[in-house]
Amino acid sequence: MKLRTKYILFVVILHLLTLVLTYFIFNDNKIYFIISEVVVIISSVIAVQLYRQLIQPLKMLMQGVEAIKDKDFNVKFLSTGKHEVDALIDVYNQMMDELRTERTRQEQQHFFLEKLIHTSPTGIIILDFDDRVQQINPKALQVLGIDEKAVVGELIGELTNPIFEHIKALKSGETEVVKLDGINSFKLQKSHFIDRGFSRHFIMLEDLTAEILAAEKKVYGKVIRMMAHEVNNTIGPVNSIVQSAMKTDQLWAGHDFDPIKDALQVAMDRNQNLNLFMRNFADLVKLPPANKQPVVLQKLLASVVKLMNIRAKEKNVALVLHLPEEPVNIMADEQQLEQAFINIVKNAIEAIDGQGLVTFTINPKEKKLIITDTGKGISAEQNANLFTPFFSTKKDGQGIGLTLVREIMLNHGFEFSLKTVAEQQTEFVVYF
Repeated sequence: MKLRTKYILFVVILHLLTLVLTYFIFNDNKIYFIISEVVVIISSVIAVQLYRQLIQPLKMLMQGVEAIKDKDFNVKFLSTGKHEVDALIDVYNQMMDELRTERTRQEQQHFFLEKLIHTSPTGIIILDFDDRVQQINPKALQVLGIDEKAVVGELIGELTNPIFEHIKALKSGETEVVKLDGINSFKLQKSHFIDRGFSRHFIMLEDLTAEILAAEKKVYGKVIRMMAHEVNNTIGPVNSIVQSAMKTDQLWAGHDFDPIKDALQVAMDRNQNLNLFMRNFADLVKLPPANKQPVVLQKLLASVVKLMNIRAKEKNVALVLHLPEEPVNIMADEQQLEQAFINIVKNAIEAIDGQGLVTFTINPKEKKLIITDTGKGISAEQNANLFTPFFSTKKDGQGIGLTLVREIMLNHGFEFSLKTVAEQQTEFVVYF
């Protein structure tokens, strides 16, 4: 039973009893009876006034409670001139001001945090209490190359992207640097925060590719320049001495020293090869900025096929062009890009054992080139080191072919990848 109902019931019963008692004194003393009736009436008026004074604060209190339930912190009450009610109103109004200020502060902080997460150059993945992906920012989507709908609400342990495989193995507070395709390097960091008394995890993905490539290039550039300096300082004088000896006819008048002459010629040829070897490395370090000019991609690819066709036929490999009739124009340094494609086609031909195909396909809408070969493919271990300087899968490889390709593509600002997508299907993809 409500307090209001109890109060009304109590007052009604009390006054009814008073009326009944006054009835018994009606016959004995009518003056007392009249006085009693007046007292009952006055008491009833006072009871009504007290009722209003007592119920009004309760009504205000209930209205305030409803406003708090609805999270409407703009509801405030005016003073009534009654001390007790005004004291309650003052406390309530102060509380609403504090709640409104706190909510405004939290909303501003929340919007700032959301904006910060959305525009952050670092990929951020926020998990819920069950380790399901609750939120993922645009940078993380770009790094992972996936759609937001494909991951939000999914368990982190059930996602198949290679980066998620590393994330699953991380514990809170741990950090790992991963290199997945020989080009891009990412720093993964897993941590947690407390939400409503329970722990929730989040993952930060930082793209370290530019920094690592710059540091890597600085190191191998210094090594190559030092090697080239020492080799050139040695080869120049040695070749000069050998050439002088080879041109001295008195030494070779008879045929007794022919083996020595042949050995000197071999040594000189080997020195020339070593000089060429070091020049190739020096060219990698001294790659000039791309002189971008309009280039018709079909024409460039036709030139590459023409250059590589003889070598392809020797290996029983067919070079096939699937090109659109409408010219695809790109801005590029034609010489550098041609050299990069020659290296890719050369590697594709050498990767094929026996008869095979190297196919060139252009997607005009996406401005994408795909060079596909039917070779043996790339293993997971090789894939992580493909574009690393001095790394080669060939017995006598120098490890500069794909490094040069990488430098030329980065020099142009083109996105690219090299991976085996299926059995006997390895793709080199470039986005212009």
